[in-house]
Amino acid sequence: MSTIAIIPARGGSTRIPRKNIRPFCGKPMIARSIEAAFESGVFDAVVVSTDDKEIASIAESFGAQVPFLRPAELSNDHAATLPVIAHSIRWWEQNRASVEFACCIYATAPFLRAEFLREGFQILKEKPDAEFAFSVTSYAFPIFRAIRVAENGRVEMFWPENQMKRSQDLPEAWHDAGQFYWGRKSAFLETKGVFTAESYPVILPRHLVQDIDTPEDWERAERMFAAAFA
Repeated sequence: MSTIAIIPARGGSTRIPRKNIRPFCGKPMIARSIEAAFESGVFDAVVVSTDDKEIASIAESFGAQVPFLRPAELSNDHAATLPVIAHSIRWWEQNRASVEFACCIYATAPFLRAEFLREGFQILKEKPDAEFAFSVTSYAFPIFRAIRVAENGRVEMFWPENQMKRSQDLPEAWHDAGQFYWGRKSAFLETKGVFTAESYPVILPRHLVQDIDTPEDWERAERMFAAAFA
């Protein structure tokens, strides 16, 4: 039974073209994820699922395996992550070895640290009821005092009953950090939702979490990376 990392990296990024392989602080972005996976020491193989030959070549140059090119129906803008991971697991089992655990690692997660990958793996091994373990971080501001701008241009609260409550009296809220998702093979193949009672969090500090969807995000992330890993 094998434990594999699967890094989905399609070639059709639109908001930041070629984001997966664009240089980030001196290395192609995807290299950061590949290196963290190897550093964790928990994987029998690090596999990149891509439809793009250039991405495949760069991934292989950093030691990852790219034994297949992802089919077109799983490479468009509407392709969800879980079916992509399920496809990779099925291919691996048909052509290499049985899979017990898999970890989806995003190609655009430069702040990923090996220690958190090991923590997620340990959760799955120690908790028989755990189907997934994934990275989360806390919101910087209490979401229960969130406001929105109405159609008339005025503000209104999502939860007006919380207007006079102190921030420290409101429950802490967490969000998906978008770095990795550990799962049992069965959970991925059944494409179950990740946000369920059978999932456990791997809590990351906020300074190691940054979405990268715009050029502004990219610049901020590089400055954060330089500060965190200097």
